[in-house]
Formats: sequence, structure tokens, C-alpha cells
Amino acid sequence: MSLDLPALLHELGRGARGARALSRADAHALFAAMLADENAPERIGDLELGGLLIAYRIKGETADELAGMLEACDARLRHIAAPSRLPTPVVIPSYNGARKLPNLTPLLALALAQRGVPVLVHGDAADAYGRISSASVFAALGVAACRDVADIELALHTRRLAFAPIEVLSPPLARLIALRQRLGVRGPAHTLVKLIQPFAAPALRLVNYTHPQYRDAMAELFLDARIAGEAGVLLARGSEGEAVADPRRQVAIEWLRGGTATTQVEAVSGTSALPELPDTRDAATTARWIERALAGAVALPAPLARQIEAICAICIREQEREATTPRKEWS
Repeated sequence: MSLDLPALLHELGRGARGARALSRADAHALFAAMLADENAPERIGDLELGGLLIAYRIKGETADELAGMLEACDARLRHIAAPSRLPTPVVIPSYNGARKLPNLTPLLALALAQRGVPVLVHGDAADAYGRISSASVFAALGVAACRDVADIELALHTRRLAFAPIEVLSPPLARLIALRQRLGVRGPAHTLVKLIQPFAAPALRLVNYTHPQYRDAMAELFLDARIAGEAGVLLARGSEGEAVADPRRQVAIEWLRGGTATTQVEAVSGTSALPELPDTRDAATTARWIERALAGAVALPAPLARQIEAICAICIREQEREATTPRKEWS
């Protein structure tokens, strides 16, 4: 499909109220061009790309646009084989890091792996914008970042946990995400990278949102059974943009699968009683506290414990269902 970039910029650049949303097909074609290799004829020039990213930052993405863009992302993903004879794997995106609270995404991943659930965490390879990344906490825990797909598959098989920088899973998507350093703001790639499903088999994705309008778009997107996939998606409000449960409050956790949404954990009004947490949020202190939590020396925050139980229950149930149900083939 040939893109009329001036016309697209005109339509998308009219602001949050005046911009026209693209069709799913047009959004797919546009994002595929954004992801195109340097010498590809359809690749978008830097000037136009910057304009499009800023326009989407202001306008936001509709569910149809996200569906088309996500399809384009999937075509540029390196897919991973899931370990056999284990519960359904979990995919946890980690791109925001911690600013006020300790980053407990690695604790969530390690607690699931400790229970036998394979977990892939993907994210930034280093700290950025004053936040403590999962990569830094994993490094302090002795969990090395995977270098390629074979490394990921080996880590999942041997320790049930793999951390992969986005460059390993999708260099084109990593390139778009890195443009934040030049533009100063996030673009559609920062939303889409939290929605990808890199496994070649069914996997449960943890999808979080910060702003209520994104919850509505995500729910609409994943109520499409094909997009949610056979294992579905757990949707909840995140903790500083991370998928791990906020230790201060219990939010609702919804499971979107097969065209329906069911609440797995009910929201509780007010704040939760906080257990002992790390004194500071630096990676080393957080890592030592996580080790104590995994050993049972300190209590998990109640919202995190409920999140872990909900995920384990789904993954074990999905493993049993997959063993007895023929795989669906979408036409």
C-alpha cells in the first residue's frame, strides 16, 4: 500500500479532538513502514516519522489502530519456543522502571518462576530518565540479560525465567523506542511494546495501563479473541507504569480471553497495609530485599501475593486445557 504521508500527517496532526483515526488496515501499513529497514522503499523519512510520532502522542491510538499496528509488530518479532510440559508461559513487559517505589517486577517474575511458571520479561537494557529498570535489578540478582533467542529458550528451560532487552526480540521496534531520546516523548511504539506476544505458543500477557482512557482501548482491543490469543491477557492498572501490582492498593485484575472479560481479583477501596519494603529504591537494595522475600523472610505485599496466585491459577489451568483441547486455527 502506497502511503500519502502529507495527507496522513494532515489528518493525524489535528490534535486530540480534531484528528481522524486510521482504519486497522491503514494503521497496519503505516506502522509497518515505520518499522521498515533502512534501505526498504517503504521506509518513512526522519522528518515525517517525527511528525507522525508527535501526532500520535497527542491524539492517542484507538483499538482498531492498535490492532493494525500490533499485527505489523508481530511480523517483525523473533518468536520463541515455549518450554514443554510446563504451565503456560507468562510475558511481562518492563519499560517504565521505578521512580518513587522499589521496582518489584523482578520479584513478580522470580516468584512465578519459583512456582514452576515460565516467565519472559522484556524491557529496556539500562536505567533511563531517573528510573530504576528491571534490567538493573535483575543484574544485581545475578540474572543476566539474554543475548539471542537461543539464550532465551535455554534460560526458560533451565531456570524458568528469561530477561530479554527489546533489541533481542525486535530490533526495528527497539529503534522506534530509542527515538524518545531525540523527541523527548513516548510514541505508539511504547504502547505497542507492552502488548507483544513473542512466544510461538499460547502465553499469558500482563498488560497494564495508567490512564483510564487506555483501559477502555485495551479492553476493546483484547475482547477480540484472536488478538487476546488462546491464553488471553491479564489487564490491570499498573504500578508506575509497570505490570507488577501496586503494593499500596488493590486494583481490579481482569482476564480477557475468548471475547469475554472476567474479574480475577476484585478492587478494594482505600490503601493496603504496607509490609516492610526496601529502605531505598536503588537496584542493589531492592535485589537484597527481593532475595529475602523469595526466601520467606519478609512478607509479600498483599496485592502482589494475590496477583501471583491469580497468574499461577490461570497458567496451570491453561496448561491442562491445552493438553486436552485441539489447538484453534484462526481463518
